[in-house]
Amino acid sequence: MSNYQIQTPVAFIIFKRPDTTAKVFEVIRQIKPPKLLVVADGPRADRPGEDKECAAVRAIIDRVDWDCEVLKNYADTNLGCRQRVASGIDWIFDTVEEAIIIEDDCLPDPTFFRFAEELLERYRYDQRVMSISGQNVQFGRQRTDYSYYFSCYTHCWSWASWRRAWKHYDLDMKLWPEIRDGNFLTDILKDPRAVRVWTNAFQLCYEGKLNTWDFQWAFASFIQNGLNIISQTNLVSNIGHGAGGTHTPDVDSPYNNMPTEPLEFPLKHPPFLIRDTQADNFTQNTLYDYDPPMIRKVQYKLNQLLKIKAIAVNGKRL
Repeated sequence: MSNYQIQTPVAFIIFKRPDTTAKVFEVIRQIKPPKLLVVADGPRADRPGEDKECAAVRAIIDRVDWDCEVLKNYADTNLGCRQRVASGIDWIFDTVEEAIIIEDDCLPDPTFFRFAEELLERYRYDQRVMSISGQNVQFGRQRTDYSYYFSCYTHCWSWASWRRAWKHYDLDMKLWPEIRDGNFLTDILKDPRAVRVWTNAFQLCYEGKLNTWDFQWAFASFIQNGLNIISQTNLVSNIGHGAGGTHTPDVDSPYNNMPTEPLEFPLKHPPFLIRDTQADNFTQNTLYDYDPPMIRKVQYKLNQLLKIKAIAVNGKRL
């Protein structure tokens, strides 16, 4: 990876967390992209001191010390996660044809950038593929002997996409009533429980009751029958769980600070484009289940797995 020079534009979405932003910026600095697009939300008027936090985060961007075109899209006032991220990504794909997108609390392994760049080129004109993600939430389960698999889910903790895919995005989800009333989610997801979970989520988004942008991206992929590339190993660690996280307040979440594992190159490409339903079923029953007992069960199983690995390494129970 040290001799690989990335050419793809990198987009960096920031807000008010200097600690996590600085860590992610250092990885971007290692990669030295020739173009850096920065999207920033503004401070909330009712949060004392947030203006200083936002200013401190934006000052980190001024540390760019390599040959790089830096483009900034900074909001003067707070737009909120829903509007700011969506409008920011609109700006990104109005500016460039394709990009690697990183948020300020998602710490990617350096190999993620080469992985994303190579696959952006490989699938550039394949309308079936909507995105490329380094977020693997299979908790060490190897789903394929290839470097990646295909999913119906759009994982957004370090991802990449094209203008031709993002054009299907609609923050207001105007097609939702037709999809809902036609029971099309059943055709897409098959499992009644998954259909129920996503129907509830999409309805809340449609009614403007969720301050988020990413469910709308999942919806766009679903209704295009899209495939999303997921790396075989986890390439990103979310370091933003806790009190400062907008949507990740639970520091005890099994998805907090997940370990990463570099990918090996050259990539091993699957000779087919077929959704991995086994992996997707696991993802649906854990990450997207929204059932606290299930999340606790995942945490328990993860802890047990870590204990087993520790026993194997140390030869004794910890």
